[in-house]
Amino acid sequence: MSEGQNTVVCSFDPKSPRNSAFDIHEWISEQLHVPENVVTMVQIDRTHSHVYIKFTDSRYLQDLLHSTTAQSEYKHVNGEITQMKIAMAGMGTRRVRLANLPLETPDEVVCFAFSQYGEIKEMQ
Repeated sequence: MSEGQNTVVCSFDPKSPRNSAFDIHEWISEQLHVPENVVTMVQIDRTHSHVYIKFTDSRYLQDLLHSTTAQSEYKHVNGEITQMKIAMAGMGTRRVRLANLPLETPDEVVCFAFSQYGEIKEMQ
């Protein structure tokens, strides 16, 4: 499967306090020193305690990884400090479930539609 292009993942400790989207955006700007104009997307995955940051260009991704040595601290509103791991984001293997797809739809059509996202390993 393809990798998340120009994207880093910042991993929180799952036991750390929950953060607001505003606080995370402030952290990206003030602590990581990432200018707003080089970020195309920020996605917060609360289930896995991850924050994904997608950059306009891979240079900014490399600059962030180099300047932070792939780690940073996050200071929560309550004063608690969490160590963050920063890494390039990868999609890995994904399981996709399609709902309400007509039974007559040939497997080849589904494979073709999803082939742009990576290699299809198995269909059931």
